Amino acid sequence: MRFAVWLGTFLLLALLTLATPPLMATQDDPYAALGRFSDVLDLVEKNYVHEVSRDELVNGAIKGMLEQLDPHSTYMDPEEFQEMQIRTTGEFGGIGIEITLRDGRLTVIAPIEDTPAFEAGLKSGDTILEIDGQSTQGISLLDAVNKIRGPKGSSVGLTLIHQGDSKPYTVSIKRATIPIRGAKSNELEAGYLYLRLMSFNENTTKEMRDAISDYTRKNELKGIVLDMRGNPGGLLNQAVAVADTFLSGGNIVYIKGRDEASREDFNARPSASDVTVPMVVLINAGSASASEIVAGALQDRKRALILGEPSFGKATVQTIIPLADGSGIKLTKALYYTPGGRSIQAEGIVPDILVPFEEPAEGQDNGPVLREKDMRGHIEVAPQQEAKPGKPELSDEVRMRLERDNQLRMALQLVKKLPDLGLIGAGK
Repeated sequence: MRFAVWLGTFLLLALLTLATPPLMATQDDPYAALGRFSDVLDLVEKNYVHEVSRDELVNGAIKGMLEQLDPHSTYMDPEEFQEMQIRTTGEFGGIGIEITLRDGRLTVIAPIEDTPAFEAGLKSGDTILEIDGQSTQGISLLDAVNKIRGPKGSSVGLTLIHQGDSKPYTVSIKRATIPIRGAKSNELEAGYLYLRLMSFNENTTKEMRDAISDYTRKNELKGIVLDMRGNPGGLLNQAVAVADTFLSGGNIVYIKGRDEASREDFNARPSASDVTVPMVVLINAGSASASEIVAGALQDRKRALILGEPSFGKATVQTIIPLADGSGIKLTKALYYTPGGRSIQAEGIVPDILVPFEEPAEGQDNGPVLREKDMRGHIEVAPQQEAKPGKPELSDEVRMRLERDNQLRMALQLVKKLPDLGLIGAGK
């Protein structure tokens, strides 16, 4: 029996060898590699244990070729290409996370705020070990996205492990329609505006500028806290436009490909609507790509104080190329550099002030502390001047956010003191 098995294997190898003409091309022949690919394609098509179409084989080869280049270059079939376009313009069914492959592990870049993933407690840096009970070992990024996405109302089970933990946990998350919202705002104190950028899609700059305009129509703007924590990035042109809102000239970012001649500069242009008030920018490990372009520009130009934790470190630029059959490829074409000539690839933006986020302890009350005015029978003193009329009350959302977010509390205190410190300019 052993002889028969060995003999069968020998005969098969002999037949394959006979069926395959030797490659006569040399290394100088530009078509040698294509000839080798054609030979392998033919062998697999004729001899693989299951029948596989040529389209499947070629698509798989293209996908493998791109994905071995870097984590962000990839091939998208027509359905995947259409979904990619939806992500920057509309809405999609899923749980609301941005993921990447880091050292072969499926990793959460950031959960999108106000989505099922955010509410379920997923965090930047989480490793996804299983999707619906199936291991993610060796999974491609697009396969992972397709498994996590699905119809609204359906559920997906994820087994994850938090960064720094040793014990995994499993959570079931119900999918929802994920709106592509770019920006929202709240007043932190009279004159101080909180701008939260969740992503960089086609509407982000407009939504942000509208929020600023709506506020300044009724209030004097004294300072801005720009929060890009957990913002996984998006469109380059939106990153440039957001930064341009706070800069009245000079470089924002430049990109450079494989040679010096490919350099392309993106500069701010002066406008009557430029915002010049003091700024503090919040970032963390979930701030990636376009978020890092904005933070890097404002930091290098001494326009804003950067506070928080080092960012993700994605300084590559991808171009989307549609193909004739409705598919497309996303190809890394350049690295980007901050105005000071820094590449933060795999390093990230290091904040001017490093402040780790402190997770509030379970049951911890960070509400107002007891003061003299709260004591029974305290002495009342007539007010020296009347309170300013129309002072807005903080919303419950803002109050709770300030109580539970040590980074935001510090950012608010700093943005109020920046004019006295004289550290930040107007971005000219």
